[in-house]
Amino acid sequence: MILKKIHARFYRYSVGFFVALFYPFLYYYSRKPERYAVMNQLRRYCSFCSSTIAGIFYRVKYEQPIDWSRTYIVCPNHTSSLDITAVNSALKNNFHFIGKEEFLKNWALSIFFRSVDIPVNRDSKISSFKAFKKGAENLKQGRTLVIFPEGKIPDDYPPRLNEFKNGPFRLAIELKIPIIPITCVNNWKIIWDTGLELGGRPGISDVYVHKPIETTHLTLDDADALKDEVFNIINQKFISGKS
Repeated sequence: MILKKIHARFYRYSVGFFVALFYPFLYYYSRKPERYAVMNQLRRYCSFCSSTIAGIFYRVKYEQPIDWSRTYIVCPNHTSSLDITAVNSALKNNFHFIGKEEFLKNWALSIFFRSVDIPVNRDSKISSFKAFKKGAENLKQGRTLVIFPEGKIPDDYPPRLNEFKNGPFRLAIELKIPIIPITCVNNWKIIWDTGLELGGRPGISDVYVHKPIETTHLTLDDADALKDEVFNIINQKFISGKS
């Protein structure tokens, strides 16, 4: 257990190290929205380096080829702090996250959440409204939106998929933007949440990118059905990966 806790802290500090190493470049590309695409490339590189040095590698499989010239709403499940870097590895276009506002206090992540990403207070309806409004604006400008529809990491261990929030599915239908479900199959086995309680270990993170679900034919009355469809797709893959 001691070695696992040391590994989790090592991974955490490796993220901070590479963000600090590339900070001058991240800062420059964070100053204007037209530079965010390069900032995301640097984010991918930081994710790759910090994971690799900790012995964590990402094995990404796609159900079918993705047209990365299009804009999407990406909905991954959430069981680990590795999920963000796993999604970074899977996406090949310009993107941004909606995430908890606590990241504004994390010096390694705050540069992203003060520029390309969108912080949200999950307990405030006003904050959620503003976050989704900003997300809609960014989507219209061609930036893919990543949002964890569970809203938080589940408390259960081993984890199970929490109920999804409605927001991303209503937004996808309103803007007629396809949804890409992503299943992070086993990140919880490598690092549980932040890893500081149960620790972490080297390993291969399996990430499965499902085929996009089109929404052009849907109305807001179909939002619950779309939510259930995405939930079932992710849950089926997640359960099969736990066995």
